[in-house]
Amino acid sequence: LHLSAVKLAELHSDLKIQEKDELSWKKLKAEGLDEDGEKEAKLRRNLNVIMTKYGMNGKKDSQLVDTNYIKDGTESDTLDDPRLEKLWSKAKTSGKFSDEELDKLWREFKHHKEKIREYNILLETVSRTEDIHKNVINPSEENLVKEEILHNKHRELKEKLRSINQGFERLRKVSHQGYDATSEFEEPRVIDLWDMAKSANFTEKELESFREELKHFEAKIEKHHHYQKQLEISHQKLKHVEETGDKDHLNRNKEKYAMLQEKTKELGYKVKKHLQDLSSRISQGLQHNEL
Repeated sequence: LHLSAVKLAELHSDLKIQEKDELSWKKLKAEGLDEDGEKEAKLRRNLNVIMTKYGMNGKKDSQLVDTNYIKDGTESDTLDDPRLEKLWSKAKTSGKFSDEELDKLWREFKHHKEKIREYNILLETVSRTEDIHKNVINPSEENLVKEEILHNKHRELKEKLRSINQGFERLRKVSHQGYDATSEFEEPRVIDLWDMAKSANFTEKELESFREELKHFEAKIEKHHHYQKQLEISHQKLKHVEETGDKDHLNRNKEKYAMLQEKTKELGYKVKKHLQDLSSRISQGLQHNEL
């Protein structure tokens, strides 16, 4: 796959979560609690996202080029969207951002690109399901269940599209005006969650509690970013030492690299699992708004 050390650690975290979710689903299925197949469909969708994200779906052009922000983090990938490319180009040449802020803004653009990719995968899944449903001649109780599944998927599409539109407006605003020094959060995923939480059916007390949890979550993400950077630096050093042939030095670097790799995997898993939990809570609040 030619993935960097950081991407390999992320892949490991994604697959670990997928494996855990599939084991939970097997228990539910054994107890007859996924009769409509919605949870199984979501698992397949998630696996499709993972395979597309890391270039494992057999399509040569689908793999994301690794962003090595240690060397040239703002130039080693494309955004696949003319509007995003135009905004990014303006931001880079505006003189309103420091190198650190450009790195942060690039992460926001990449996060937005991933949201669009996931939305398109879900849209394709819904379209296929609708085509199959339309070809059914005789209505039945099973088809009514499938209609409910489609309804849930359309709601999920609506939530993702709303998040994409909100995200683009934020990118447009930041790209033109620069970062607001009074901004409450900096991490793209946390900003998304906070914007959605403010639209959900939370009381003031619940919203304040959620705000505090998001602060802890952002700190966890920053810690993960720190270890990702250290892992990439360690990987570069390891490749350099391998060329020198110094065995003692090589063994010390291998030990440090292995330690950083495991820590990065562990933190990546915790971040993504925490993100799942927070997103689920917000989704429930948004669904309550529609009732």
